[in-house]
Amino acid sequence: MSVDYGPASADELRALQLDRLKATLAHAGANSPHYRRAFAEAGVDPADLRSLDDLARFPFTTKDDLRAHYPFGMFAVPMGQVARIHASSGTTGKPTVVGYTAEDIRIWAGLVARSIHAAGGRAGMKVHVAYGYGLFTGGLGAHYGAEALGCTVIPMSGGQTEKQVQLIRDFAPEIIMVTPSYMLAILDEFRRQGIDPAASSLRYGIFGAEPWTEAMRREIEGAFGLQATDIYGLSEVMGPGVAQEFVGGAPGPTIWEDHFYPEIVHPETGAVLPDGEEGELVLTSLSKHALPIVRYRTRDLTRLLPGIASPMRRMAKITGRCDDMLIVRGVNLFPTQIEEQVLKCPGLAPHFLIEVSRPGRLDQVRVRVETREPVGDIAPHARQLAHCIKSAIGISAEVEVNAPGSLPRSAGKAARVRDLRARG
Repeated sequence: MSVDYGPASADELRALQLDRLKATLAHAGANSPHYRRAFAEAGVDPADLRSLDDLARFPFTTKDDLRAHYPFGMFAVPMGQVARIHASSGTTGKPTVVGYTAEDIRIWAGLVARSIHAAGGRAGMKVHVAYGYGLFTGGLGAHYGAEALGCTVIPMSGGQTEKQVQLIRDFAPEIIMVTPSYMLAILDEFRRQGIDPAASSLRYGIFGAEPWTEAMRREIEGAFGLQATDIYGLSEVMGPGVAQEFVGGAPGPTIWEDHFYPEIVHPETGAVLPDGEEGELVLTSLSKHALPIVRYRTRDLTRLLPGIASPMRRMAKITGRCDDMLIVRGVNLFPTQIEEQVLKCPGLAPHFLIEVSRPGRLDQVRVRVETREPVGDIAPHARQLAHCIKSAIGISAEVEVNAPGSLPRSAGKAARVRDLRARG
């Protein structure tokens, strides 16, 4: 397929956004009982939107709204028009359920195809999809997008790490799409089998579904000799393919603004912040029919940057999530901060677990890590990481160093935090 990157000029893009935003608000207000009520309670009407800035007058949508209308109460089309249903895992409550019309799926596939192309993929290449299939949007989103681009799809899904390595060696894919943490597990398996990962066929890695750092990018690129890019998405807005980095370009995924309108707001006040300031990313869909989403609070912390390959803006690499943030003795702590420090220590593998407890009056932090190779004396590794954490983040942490392979691995999003503090 020929890849369309949307409007070529900023004026064309803004005009398209305004037209699509008006249509989205009208569709949501007319066909979604939730939005009809939410707009009325906020004292706004879709006709009140005359400029892009007017969007700030409309109410936010949150994950709790989706859960409150479980399962299908947020849909804006009859069930007969819903071609597919996806849902979150529901590990923190009821799952959030999203629906797609056939046209929604076609648009989604086109945006993932655009993303793979931006990452270096081309028709005829083989794509190893190690995102999970099923209700999670990652596997099928990547699958349909790769097919739309004209690639050959290897629908491996997550897990079976030994088989992942076998199929990468036997099928020789040029592209892999997977969470970055599971890519590290695949890397460990290459090394366990005594296989040089740099000798594999992989040339491009498209990693998403969880925050990751530039240090982890260097770790993966250095080991496999591939070019790693960041794909961004979330099921409530569409799935993977909301934003994508361009291979060889400046870091930060380009938001496909012809289909999603981004805002950055203050996490506590909700006030819209100017481009360049860090805050919470809020997204409004511009072309979804089954489940139009208005001002969805993603909880992801980032900032908007100027575009490089198009008039569409980039988002800086996510520094964390509002709901991932730990407050430890008055210090805001994100898992990505710990990851950066672990990767500064050459002898430590990029696998870790943060445990926060409060045995007395004060919070205590334990960081569990493992060495890359078996070692006799672990004390120097513990001291080095504890020093890095104290110097960079400002908290004291107990460091527990374990043997290689001791910490649990995940075939999907990595579980990085255990908050053991009593509630209430």
